[in-house]
Amino acid sequence: MGENIATYLIENFDENFLKDYENYIQSEPHYYIRSRLTGDNKKLIEGLSVYGIELEPVENIPQAYLIKKGIENIGKTFEFMIGQYYIQSLSSMIPPLVLQPTGDDVVLDLCAAPGSKTTEMSEMMNNSGTLYANEISVPRLRSLVHNLDKVNAVNTGVLNAKGELLSKVYDHYFDKILVDAPCSATGIIQKKEEVTNWWSSNQMEKIANLQLRLLIAAIKMLKVGGEIVYSTCSLTLEENELVLDRVLKKYPVELVEIELPVKSERAKTSYRGELLNPEIEKAHRIIPWQINSEGFFVAKLKKIEETESKNKELPMKKRSNFAFARKKEVAPYLKHIEEWFGIEEGILDHYKFILRGKDLFYTNADWYAESLVPFNRIGTKFGNIDSRGYAHLHTQSAQNLSDY
Repeated sequence: MGENIATYLIENFDENFLKDYENYIQSEPHYYIRSRLTGDNKKLIEGLSVYGIELEPVENIPQAYLIKKGIENIGKTFEFMIGQYYIQSLSSMIPPLVLQPTGDDVVLDLCAAPGSKTTEMSEMMNNSGTLYANEISVPRLRSLVHNLDKVNAVNTGVLNAKGELLSKVYDHYFDKILVDAPCSATGIIQKKEEVTNWWSSNQMEKIANLQLRLLIAAIKMLKVGGEIVYSTCSLTLEENELVLDRVLKKYPVELVEIELPVKSERAKTSYRGELLNPEIEKAHRIIPWQINSEGFFVAKLKKIEETESKNKELPMKKRSNFAFARKKEVAPYLKHIEEWFGIEEGILDHYKFILRGKDLFYTNADWYAESLVPFNRIGTKFGNIDSRGYAHLHTQSAQNLSDY
């Protein structure tokens, strides 16, 4: 472990914390999966046993399983390839559970890639309602889209933008926002030892400034009465308590009392002799060795008054519009699919469609957007149109429609 991190932990926690931290990063990591909410867990456990994989349920988180045996095979199974489970740390599952998005909400995942929390929220929303997933990095955006496709997340639109600038597009717009901010990763060094090569107080403070800008943007984008979950996989106070203290001084939000389904500690209310807002105690820090997972920080905020509004800015790119199943733009293609697969008329009315070139995408009929302009992609791929003008159903959409 790097000297910079060791010095920081002694100064801000104590020597016993440092000793436990050192023992933790030298120990073997624990790995977990999250099963599908709509899946058959018993069947999944039996299926994975064929690969020599043994799972143990995690108390208080019904879809979470500790991998007891067969970790070398967990990413090589048929069940993994078709999205029946997601490899995800236990701590990473917590922020969506605290946010509790539903199908009645318009939700934003501000820093979404690679998609573990986005896919979790999509399922919690029963693949309905409206979920936006934003990611600034194009390579990471590809992994986000890949993981959304694996779970057939039709209720998710993908944005590729600087999260701290999105408030110029969306003003008092969302019911719930997850800000799982980029961080200095002191909670996950057990799996990312390279962090020790670059970590310093200066680097950490630069990251904390970005986190603050992201959280401020989220507050501006949130409706009055809406809720934000702010989380990081860092243990430092500068990236957690101090970010909260700064927004509480200036913006109309209050912290909400939360209970986590895993062991955690209350956030600190002082920093190097300086008292912080006492409300910050409502946030929680997950200590990695206490739950055999990663270190995390989780806080929930509620917006209590409007923030100052600015004129919206939209990128000037021409995008396709939605079409319902009976609209002339898509009706012939969908009619062909209904007839070919024997899909009862009316089933496809549960969705709306976007035709981009020869590719046909679809989302749930209640998916909401004031404008389609900012989106990289909406919903997931329904099919494609061949040179003869016939539509061919995509594998994932066929799986989604198999019950019909």
